[in-house]
Amino acid sequence: MKRLTEHLIVISFDCLSALDYPILKDLPHFQELLARGSFCRHVKTIYPSVTYPCHATLVTGKYPNRHGVVNNTLLQPGRDSPDWHWHRKSVKGTTLYDEARKANMTTAALLWPVTAKADIDYNMPEIFANRPWHNQILVSLLNGTPLYQLQMNRLFGHIRKGLDQPELDDFVLESTIETIKRKPDLLLVHFTDLDTQRHYHGFASEEAHAALRRHDERLGRIIKALQDNGLYDKSTIVALGDHSALDESKAVQLNTLLKEKGLITVTDRGKVTDWKAYCKGCDGSAYVYTKDPATVQEVKSLLSKLQQDPSNGIEFILTGEEAAAKGADGQCSFMLEARPGFYFKDVLDGSFIHSVTKEDVKNKRYTYGSHGYSPEKADYSTIFMAAGRGIRSNVEIPSMRLIDEGPTFARLLGLTLEDTDGEPIEALLNI
Repeated sequence: MKRLTEHLIVISFDCLSALDYPILKDLPHFQELLARGSFCRHVKTIYPSVTYPCHATLVTGKYPNRHGVVNNTLLQPGRDSPDWHWHRKSVKGTTLYDEARKANMTTAALLWPVTAKADIDYNMPEIFANRPWHNQILVSLLNGTPLYQLQMNRLFGHIRKGLDQPELDDFVLESTIETIKRKPDLLLVHFTDLDTQRHYHGFASEEAHAALRRHDERLGRIIKALQDNGLYDKSTIVALGDHSALDESKAVQLNTLLKEKGLITVTDRGKVTDWKAYCKGCDGSAYVYTKDPATVQEVKSLLSKLQQDPSNGIEFILTGEEAAAKGADGQCSFMLEARPGFYFKDVLDGSFIHSVTKEDVKNKRYTYGSHGYSPEKADYSTIFMAAGRGIRSNVEIPSMRLIDEGPTFARLLGLTLEDTDGEPIEALLNI
């Protein structure tokens, strides 16, 4: 298959929404991208629309239940901070970066989710120190490319303030600019500044708008780095979102009821010793897992009663089979969708419905904005922009799906992703 570009740069601006388009079209560097290339402002995300499943979809072209990353975090009942799907082994089948490596292309990934221990030439994976005895830099080094990461930390580590934003994205930006000097064939970059601001300040907050302006500056710096290194005319630049977000003010804490009904057993100190049913949140949606058929019926009855009262925050209930038909985890017994203004939390203590306070958000226990909702929700699309080699100019695609983006990237690089759910968007491509 003919290769359409020499260098593919995919920039994921986490939580970039179709609703941001009126702002983006007036920001200079996004404006340049839109003017030069093609775009779609109605990209249908996946279910659940959370970051790790979305990013696994972007590099596989598959729905979560087929690539295996069905949530951000693992099912670890009772753990205050569950482990995430950090590692490449969570993804079933091949990925865009695997196929690029097989074709002897040079690959780079900076904080791209689900890439820990992946076969990537320059790999700075997104992975957190999730145990008291862990050291953040050491955890990153051991799960990515050690010498590369040591160099990036030596050059730019002073910029970072732990995981705080916008400093983390500023560190990623400088590392990206340095990595462009190595001229990778495939470069995957993940920025989370906007997502963080929307979580803690709300969708249309001034903090979120400031993050959009910072992202425009970051895009401009990447474009300049491509020009400075003689890559600009040989490259395809993609800027995309993985999901949108919705404001919320109330948390649905179903596990408090399941514990009350004896379906979750805890010690005096609150440690889970056993469970028959457990609610695993995905922010705007949630999985409910059960261990036996009798519990399924009991939970079904409980959920049906709760759903009848809108103040309980449950918009609809899917069976495991219905969830699987939407691409979510068919191993669940039920999947719940939150009503607008609500989201799900895994916590075991407190009230069933918790009204979020400023103090909650300040202490990062709760948020003002969430994603994870059904892609069928109104005004919940994300956005896609591409320009450069292999991309047609001035084409607006009326609609596309997140599952189509991976196959489109593969086509640009002359590669094939196996057994995808999506298709290359050939209307974008200058074939």
